[in-house]
Amino acid sequence: MSIVKIKDKTFRTSISESEIKQRVKELAAKLSHDLDGQNPLFIGVLNGSFIFAADLMREMTIPCEISFVKLASYQGITSTGKVHEVLGINEDLTDRTVVIVEDIVDTGQTMKQMIESLGTRHPKSVHICTLFVKPDKLQEQLDIEYAAFSIPNDFIVGYGLDYDQHGRELKEIYTLCENS
Repeated sequence: MSIVKIKDKTFRTSISESEIKQRVKELAAKLSHDLDGQNPLFIGVLNGSFIFAADLMREMTIPCEISFVKLASYQGITSTGKVHEVLGINEDLTDRTVVIVEDIVDTGQTMKQMIESLGTRHPKSVHICTLFVKPDKLQEQLDIEYAAFSIPNDFIVGYGLDYDQHGRELKEIYTLCENS
């Protein structure tokens, strides 16, 4: 187990790079099977999902497309509770199978707002694919069909997830140490 210091916080390894790669491969296989023949549009939520979305796309075995949306709701290690769309979706979603690709679903408020917003664009269906879900923190009823990991309510960084814009480049997942 390795320890990293990011700004004023200390983090320890909690999920290895090989575990992440294996789960991403499994998710892509399930998505490819379930959505075969539908040419789904994956919508990655920036910034956190960019590495996950790229790795997921490389493992897909069916025709599919990808776009990105940028939402903002965090400052440091705390959610502001308000979601702001910084970069929107330009694609026509009418009768499309849409897969939201998120790095982490904690309270579910961002995801709920995004599903409601996408619903006004008349997609055929909307699916949630997330690298991490925190079931103990969920406040919204969501159908999370594709989740790589269920994790406790800890603050994590790495593999695209950040602490105040730092740590995204880490290949493994690191959990905030309690005494930090």
